[in-house]
This record gives sequence, C-alpha cells and structure tokens, in this order.
Amino acid sequence: MTQQQANEFAKQWIDAWNNHDLGQIMELYSEEVEFYSPMIIQLGVNGEGRIQDKTLLSQYFGTGLNAYPELKFTLHNVFCGIDSLVVQYESVSAKLAAEVMQLDAGLQINYVQCHYQNG
Repeated sequence: MTQQQANEFAKQWIDAWNNHDLGQIMELYSEEVEFYSPMIIQLGVNGEGRIQDKTLLSQYFGTGLNAYPELKFTLHNVFCGIDSLVVQYESVSAKLAAEVMQLDAGLQINYVQCHYQNG
C-alpha cells in the first residue's frame, strides 16, 4: 500500500461515515471481519468489545449512527503500513480516535482495533 492509496481509502471511509450511509460503510468491510472497539461496550452491543460477524457489525454501526445523528468525523492523519493503515480522526464529542485497519486482498477491511482519547 502506498501513502496515496492509504489517503484515498481513508477519505472514502470518512466520507461514508459523514454521509451516514450504512450501505456505503459496509462495502468497505470484508465478510470475514474482526472488529474491536470500546464503543461496542459503551453502546451495549456486548461486554467483550469484539465483533466477528459482518451482520452484527452492520447492526452495531447502525446503532452508532442512530445514537449520534450529528456524527461527523474530521480526518487528522493517515499512516500507511504494508496491508494496513491507521486513520486518526476527530470522533463524536470532539474526541480524538485512531483506528488500525488491516485490508484483505480485495482491499476491504478485515481487522480493526479502535482507540479513543480518554477524558
């Protein structure tokens, strides 16, 4: 992955969220996905903070979009890896967030670790 590819993917990801388009968001994720986030616990989806099913991930994202109808992400930085990228952005309530995203051969997200600024 080049920096330009990482930047383009991050922009597509941010735009999908800012459009509140669940279908567009889900197109970015692989059928085989593993997703970790403290927001999973905060929104009451489960107590583990982990989702390993695309249907449940879609339900979780839908819950998040409903819980935060004014949701708008602001991209800060994109860090490029081999088959991965880190997207740093301003999330809900002006909190900084960073997501480590691994992409599969089809350039869909198959593994995510979400991190949020406390306080």
